[in-house]
Amino acid sequence: MPKGRVIRTQSGFFTVQTDEGEVVCQISGKLKIDAQRAVHKDEAQRSDLVALNDFVTIEVADANKGMIVGVEDRQHVLSRVEPGISVGTSAESEQIILANTDQAVFVLAASKPTPNTRTLDRYLVSAEKAEIPSIVICVNKADLLAPAKLQQKFGVYETIGYTVLYVSAMTGAGLDALRQVLIGDPNRVSVFTGPSGVGKSSLLNVLQDGLHLETSEVSDATTKGRHTTRFSQLIQFKDGGYVADTPGIRSIAPWDIEPHELDSYFIEMRPYISQCKFADCSHRHEPNCAVVAAVESAAIHPERYDSYLRLREELEEQYIY
Repeated sequence: MPKGRVIRTQSGFFTVQTDEGEVVCQISGKLKIDAQRAVHKDEAQRSDLVALNDFVTIEVADANKGMIVGVEDRQHVLSRVEPGISVGTSAESEQIILANTDQAVFVLAASKPTPNTRTLDRYLVSAEKAEIPSIVICVNKADLLAPAKLQQKFGVYETIGYTVLYVSAMTGAGLDALRQVLIGDPNRVSVFTGPSGVGKSSLLNVLQDGLHLETSEVSDATTKGRHTTRFSQLIQFKDGGYVADTPGIRSIAPWDIEPHELDSYFIEMRPYISQCKFADCSHRHEPNCAVVAAVESAAIHPERYDSYLRLREELEEQYIY
């Protein structure tokens, strides 16, 4: 049976790229039943059966139509709790943004819409949990904000070790650096995601001629972006590499993270965790907490620490022990 890569997902249909061409598939009934039985027996978590960039086995019918009958094991899965599902209950389900991710590029706007770094922190936690090899922050519309303001907002991420690119789809500033990150390696698959309205499609249109991805302006009334990408797809660059273009994500609840392990996904906290007096330190009220001492000495940025506290509290409210 043919094997291939899922390059597009939309409304229960999956376009699979095989050596013989593209085949539009649905999920076989047997695959669905087997997954339901595994969840019922507590042998598997609720998750998307098939996701973008999965490697699958298919049965081809006719007219380039087929059924997905098998999915290979995934690596470096960027995911979130499925929106609209009650977190911390048996109905909680994983929504996969991209399977087998080599690189995550999180896109925000310097302005219009106003960047929310707490949401960015959640993206970063999810990527660290997935052990994605390369994590990059891309700030589009950098021409709308003075360099000093950009550094004030995003400089902390450079300080703790993340690559931050300041770019503008409008002026072309910084696009060479973004090309080097995304294009060149034929085997590299990058997820390119962020909130709606930050200019993801505009950037991709500039990076490769002929894409003609739909774009729209930010709403003046709400200052929030409008969704223009309505499905997820893999775009193959002419000079090598794939990028996953996904619908805008306004919020992200990290998947499968227990409260006590959250600190290890804030990378600047890692050197201090073992120095705390108590092994199960929450870094809030315990005596001789090395993380709190690092915050007080400005070794850990207070806004990042506040993000940690808020997310930990949220996880504790949701987590079922």
